[in-house]
Amino acid sequence: MLWMLFALITAFSLSTADALSKRAMAKSDEYVIAWVREGYALPFIALSFFFIPIPHLDKTFWLSVIVLLPLEITALILYVKAIKLSPLSLTIPFMALSPVFIIVIAFFLLGEWPDKSGFVGIFFITLGAYLLNAKAGSQGFLGPIKAIAREKGSLLMVIVAVIYSITSTIGKIAVQHSSPIFFGFFYPLLLTIALSMVVGVKGTLHRVVSRPVTFLTIGIFTAIMILSHFLAISMADVAYVISIKRTSLIFSVFYGWVVFKEINVTERLLGSILMIAGIVSITVF
Repeated sequence: MLWMLFALITAFSLSTADALSKRAMAKSDEYVIAWVREGYALPFIALSFFFIPIPHLDKTFWLSVIVLLPLEITALILYVKAIKLSPLSLTIPFMALSPVFIIVIAFFLLGEWPDKSGFVGIFFITLGAYLLNAKAGSQGFLGPIKAIAREKGSLLMVIVAVIYSITSTIGKIAVQHSSPIFFGFFYPLLLTIALSMVVGVKGTLHRVVSRPVTFLTIGIFTAIMILSHFLAISMADVAYVISIKRTSLIFSVFYGWVVFKEINVTERLLGSILMIAGIVSITVF
């Protein structure tokens, strides 16, 4: 069960990078931190290229990457901005909506109807998302839903979940035309190059070296997340790994409570657990 340990390390590292990013944004903007998450992780990830084979990269691979990059950059910037604007415990859990959006997209584009476990998963994820704002239930049944629209960070994270539901499909094509391990380590390099152009245009590229210790710490945890993720999927089925990885939702709620003194943690923890149960139902069963 070594894969499970690596999957848990992935979840913990991801939520830790999120918490560190949120704290760092007190003196930085989302564009700089988005670069930091990729750029400072890159030196550690680059070491892996000495140990992995480089496959033949065809036209389909590069076309997929060209489509992926602007979507991924947009999602990453919105992701970082979301955790800047709103509590961690009220933003990160909405990433669990991605499997639901994937199912919806598959239905409309491919005519694929979800099976029983898919419907169960959708129910749990939807119920969990509702409970994240359960306190707003005092304003009526639709109160928690309306609260999502009022909380800018939550709304941005829903948009991120939609984008990731699209990029996961395109990314699968890129993986099929390269290899999972190669793509997982090569793609951050491309993201860093593209983000450098974006931050350069913003005129803030010099700020990525303004706080080296803080930024390096974020990079280290991001690198650990990426490395442990691919170690885990090399040992077990991707669906199982992703299900364990989503326990990052719980770690994020914990960080929100302990580090940022966020309130209403109990209902958000319950909502996160239900959303994880929904993910397990969709991806594993």
